[in-house]
Amino acid sequence: MSKKLLLFPFGGNAREALISVFAINERGNEWDVVGFIDDDRSRHGQECCGIRVLGGREVLEEIPDAYVLAVPGSPTSYPRRKEIIASLNLDRSRFANIIHPSVVIAPDAIIGCNIIMMPNVVISCGVTIGDHCIILPNTVISHDSKVGDYCCLGSNISISGSVRIGNNCYIGSGSKFKENVSIGNETLVGLGSNVICDIDANAIAVGNPAKVIKAKT
Repeated sequence: MSKKLLLFPFGGNAREALISVFAINERGNEWDVVGFIDDDRSRHGQECCGIRVLGGREVLEEIPDAYVLAVPGSPTSYPRRKEIIASLNLDRSRFANIIHPSVVIAPDAIIGCNIIMMPNVVISCGVTIGDHCIILPNTVISHDSKVGDYCCLGSNISISGSVRIGNNCYIGSGSKFKENVSIGNETLVGLGSNVICDIDANAIAVGNPAKVIKAKT
């Protein structure tokens, strides 16, 4: 029997997650996508790929047996991801992991809850992915690296071995990471950056090589 699934919010990440859900269902009809939920009432009734925005958070109580993929997050809103997801007041067991069939995950990798991995992601040996993470297409995370909770990783990112990325970080598409570097909590790495040395927490870093252009307060 397929499992009911709600997607939150009606943004780009959740809509793009449908690509992975549909691909999973082609292999075995695992998910019954009931609909989207969103706090913005103006979005209620809108559709994507035939899936409708059912309403706000009241839907979580109206359909208590539905799993939830909660994937808010953009370069401007990512620092609030933990707050937004926690405000749903959901038990950990109710979150879904949506992993596209093309994703490669090593047998000894550790994957958290409420994860979306889009097409052609590679998670190598000894990698740990924390809870509530978004990983967009074609990103490669090499051996023994660790990605903290509430992180958003863009597409076509290359992370070398033994890299440490802290909690609640946003890593722009096309970025590359030298082995053994560490990124502090709540840091943003801009599009196409080459990270060759450690970056402190609460920073914005961009460029080749990546340099801190702003320390957030």
